Amino acid sequence: MANPYEVTPPQAPRRRSNGGLTGFLTVALIVGGIYGASQWLGHDDGKPSASASASASPSAKPSDPGSPESSSDTSSSWKVGDCGGPDPDNKPDGYRPQRCSASGATFKAIDIKDASILPGSIQCPPGTDLMIEVSISYGSSKKGGIPTNTVCGRNLSEDHPGDPGAGGGQLVKGDCVTDQAQEVACASGGSGTYKVLGLVKQKSECPSGTSEPMELTMAVGRPYDVICADG
Repeated sequence: MANPYEVTPPQAPRRRSNGGLTGFLTVALIVGGIYGASQWLGHDDGKPSASASASASPSAKPSDPGSPESSSDTSSSWKVGDCGGPDPDNKPDGYRPQRCSASGATFKAIDIKDASILPGSIQCPPGTDLMIEVSISYGSSKKGGIPTNTVCGRNLSEDHPGDPGAGGGQLVKGDCVTDQAQEVACASGGSGTYKVLGLVKQKSECPSGTSEPMELTMAVGRPYDVICADG
């Protein structure tokens, strides 16, 4: 009985004439030329580029920090005091470095934090209006990438939702919350709102004056589990 897994070897190819070989080489050269041209016209050098999205990705300082037009995502090196603004080529939440006096600059970095894959584990200082995740991507894509750090930004305008009590940004001491632990602006919260006196891990750590300690559902990476509030 024949072995059902035995593969019959293919017949040896017939020898081609010189003319057939020449034709084959000609086609190969044409295909190779087209491929090479396509690689040259749309080449990708494979170098990493930084991307940025809110609360998420600016990128790094431009090679020329002067005009916004020359800004480019070339590294992930941000420093406190650097400015940035929306990136029109990476909408809706992309950002790019800008010099602080440029018309397109909208925020200034007030702190730089390491990146984290755990949402809520990064705590920016009070007054942070937006958080921008800086990530390095390889090739021409600006989407995704490897997170490298987080820029804590403060608006250059007079609008500061991250200020204590203003109702935006991360929850900090001085903010106001509802009985469902939802942040609201203290000025417009009305009755049924509570002032945040502290953010701690256990109720026993709440400061004096706390009348409504709110225990939160456990969240990995969050530095507090209890909102110490006072009505």
